[in-house]
Amino acid sequence: MAQNNQRLNEFVKRPVGRLLWQYSLPSVVGMVVMALYNIVDRMFIGHVVGPDAIAGLTVTFPVMNINTAIGVLVGGGAAARVSIMLGNNDHDGALSVMGNALVLTVVNAALYLILYTIFMDDMLRAFGASDVTLPYAREFMYYMLPGLFFINLTFSFNNIMRASGFPKKAMYTMLIGAGLNIILDPIFIYGLDMGIKGAAITTDMSMLVSAIFVMRHFSLKESTLRYRRGIYRLRWNVVCGIIAIGAAPSIVNVASCLINVIINNSLLRYGGDNAVAAAGIFSTYTSMLVSIIIGLTMGLQPIIGYNYGARRIDRLKHAFKLAVIAATVICAIGWAGGMTVPKLIARCFTLDPNLIDVTGNALSISMVCFWMVGFQIISTTLFQSLGKAGKSIFLGLTRQVLFLIPLLYILQYFFGLNGIWMSFPSGDLCATVVTLIMVITQFKSLNREIGKNYDPERL
Repeated sequence: MAQNNQRLNEFVKRPVGRLLWQYSLPSVVGMVVMALYNIVDRMFIGHVVGPDAIAGLTVTFPVMNINTAIGVLVGGGAAARVSIMLGNNDHDGALSVMGNALVLTVVNAALYLILYTIFMDDMLRAFGASDVTLPYAREFMYYMLPGLFFINLTFSFNNIMRASGFPKKAMYTMLIGAGLNIILDPIFIYGLDMGIKGAAITTDMSMLVSAIFVMRHFSLKESTLRYRRGIYRLRWNVVCGIIAIGAAPSIVNVASCLINVIINNSLLRYGGDNAVAAAGIFSTYTSMLVSIIIGLTMGLQPIIGYNYGARRIDRLKHAFKLAVIAATVICAIGWAGGMTVPKLIARCFTLDPNLIDVTGNALSISMVCFWMVGFQIISTTLFQSLGKAGKSIFLGLTRQVLFLIPLLYILQYFFGLNGIWMSFPSGDLCATVVTLIMVITQFKSLNREIGKNYDPERL
């Protein structure tokens, strides 16, 4: 217990820059490797199966977004609550959160697996599948269904593991699954000639191994939080606390699902299956960059949550500032690639000349303001970590719903296919302005709530 207390005390004593590096680096490495195995999946599918398979895989993105929304509703909310409670020295409360998170994950999985199985074809049609791409999308999703539960279980408890003081071990969880997937992908997709079905099966196997690894951690003596009787009974106040904080990133992912559905159908109408496939390549490229920032937020979240619970506003501000700088640099590098070598990026996923041209055009237009996205993501995490669920939800929706959807309809009316791509930078610009105003206002509020407590010698 003394060792665990020492591990938690570093949240308020260790220099902020080193602490952010210590907690973010393992998360970033894990997220990058996870993103890489998605990229490897799509590269093999694009080169071995063809562009129609990429379009079919793109149609499944909304389904995956729904699954992610369910996962972060529990996992993101539970991790934030655990950080705040450990910051307040409420160990029993943190244990209760962990137990309730496990029950909620299992119940949610049972519900969505049943619904997916019954309504799969209808969902995929609604999400933009054509007669050509539906067989690919259906085959991938049916074989992917078992892995969805393992993904949610791994994500939720990996976040709790990190929030309770084990960032390196949380990284190993991601590395194990991603590394196994990268090894198995070429064997199943190419060697065994299983195509898109092979990509789904390798993901199932990889995430099962990751889930076993992360769940075993909470039975070990070294763990800050361990399984015990009495923590699994659902308690209304605990469940509401988890959902209140997890609702923000969850709603953002539901919004992503809605956006994907609208975009896929618009692209199918204005550009056909190749335009849908181009959107899949664009999404894969940007998700690689965003995954780095998400890894950064995973390291940032327990630092902000714990220091907010400990009333250390000085360290909270410093951590936020460093994270914004790092996220902006990452997005700027990705933006430069999209602006200068878009067709080279497209060639990584396909050799089809028409799809390369469509994708190159999509990247060069849609990424004009991408360098702003990092600030938006970090800011949303700030509000989530502070327990400001309403503000976090609103901020998460500004880019994807309040601005992007109206701009998508307006711009495609005037500019057709290019208008769809133009809606992305337009939404980014508007959302960044709103984000900046909200962050400035929040820090003024924190100064009034806690008082200015800045002491450079303690950073």
